[in-house]
Amino acid sequence: MNSIGPASESTKSAVLDVVLIGGGIMSTTLGALISKLQPDWSVTLFERMEELASESSNAWNNAGTGHSGFCELNYMADTADATKPLHIARQFHLSRQLWAALVTSGDLREPSHFVNPAPHMDIVFGARDVSYLRQRYGTLRAIPMFSAMEFTDDPNVIADWAPLLMDGRSTQEPIAATRYAAGTDVDFGSLTVSLAQTMATSGAVLKMRHEVTSLRRDADGLWSVSGRDRQTKQRFSVRTRFVFVGAGGYALKLLQKAKLPEVRGYAVFPFGAQFLRTDNPAVVERHRAKVYSQAALGAPPMSVPHLDQRVVDGQTSLMFGPYATFSTKLLRYGRLIDLFTTLRLHNLKVLVAAGVQNLSLVTFLIKELLSTRRRKFAQLQRFYPAAHMADWYPIQAGQRAQLVKPDPQRVGILTFGTELVTGAEGTIAGLLGASPGASTAPAIMVDLLRRCFPKDYGRWLPMLTALMPGVQTPVDNDQATLDASLRETADILELS
Repeated sequence: MNSIGPASESTKSAVLDVVLIGGGIMSTTLGALISKLQPDWSVTLFERMEELASESSNAWNNAGTGHSGFCELNYMADTADATKPLHIARQFHLSRQLWAALVTSGDLREPSHFVNPAPHMDIVFGARDVSYLRQRYGTLRAIPMFSAMEFTDDPNVIADWAPLLMDGRSTQEPIAATRYAAGTDVDFGSLTVSLAQTMATSGAVLKMRHEVTSLRRDADGLWSVSGRDRQTKQRFSVRTRFVFVGAGGYALKLLQKAKLPEVRGYAVFPFGAQFLRTDNPAVVERHRAKVYSQAALGAPPMSVPHLDQRVVDGQTSLMFGPYATFSTKLLRYGRLIDLFTTLRLHNLKVLVAAGVQNLSLVTFLIKELLSTRRRKFAQLQRFYPAAHMADWYPIQAGQRAQLVKPDPQRVGILTFGTELVTGAEGTIAGLLGASPGASTAPAIMVDLLRRCFPKDYGRWLPMLTALMPGVQTPVDNDQATLDASLRETADILELS
């Protein structure tokens, strides 16, 4: 089908309230929130592919970690500073609260289709990293949000938590692990589709195979959104009061076309990823966790190795990776010219400066591209020493466009997070960057609503607070309130 939802003939001449570009987790989260806050608004979503969640939100294009700050060691280089993991943990709890609220209202059904329990663990090797992990644990354990975290340097306990980690391993090397038993595995593809159905039920129009190629702000302050139907090859154009660009790697290109001064000097650098996957039940049933470790020297943060339980379409598999790949495409199903279409005179020096400052990253990427299958498999065996090559096969994951920003001292810096950009008096917004975006989509979209709709936000706040109590007051102000919220959301999402 080319569209889902009410007949859209009227949108050809009428001014829409909201246009969402991109059919991933960001656009559908915003759309679902708007359907609750302002059900009378006209909303149209344009997606260039035949199906929703075809790019980074697709279940096999990401590791499905419900990023909550427990296992991501790159969030806490300084073992005394828990600022970032706590911020991410609070944001992910908002996600849990929203999903639970939508399950309770009947907007999301069968939570096991998109979220399942998977303890979050870290494993480290060698005296230095064991010391680091112990200190990190000591800092986090004192914070209510992380009070349920466990630490051990006992190989027998690690073997009990995750048997594959110790299968065939010599115990001579110092080893340690932490575990958060209430972690999650999230199928963001399935969640995206369910959120889109919530939007459509409220009257939103979803247009598949419609690629937006032009954004222009007219003299009256409205936006003209134009593009091409990839099936019929016909052009389309609509006018709208507000545009959200949730187009993943194509977001910067579209914001540049919108002539947004806020992104002047911005550039992107593409990274791809490959994983090893096994569906062998004899292996899969012995690993019920997501286990992270330290990144290799010179590796970017999103290349932190991890061995993951994945539940997709009711089937449990394991994934290990990522292994870096490179392409000038900015989307997995993009075009080889993508990167070059974002280059401007004002961002070339920014991109070059960032590259010069990250030569170790360039070296790492070259080594990854030249790695043999045996060398890649040896990385898996660092986690799972008894792994057999015949059980595992490679899969290509999504493409990420890491944000490169201007910097007054360094000219350009490569960033490894997400950034919400707003402009034109709040009539347009876009999301740039990558991880941990999907896990924190509700928090990011609440921030968007606050910044882009200041006159409406106060009126919406009671409804937002009903959906996500943590919007106004952090749920972890005291342990009892936090524990009650964790139990409630776990029960509703069938995670108990």
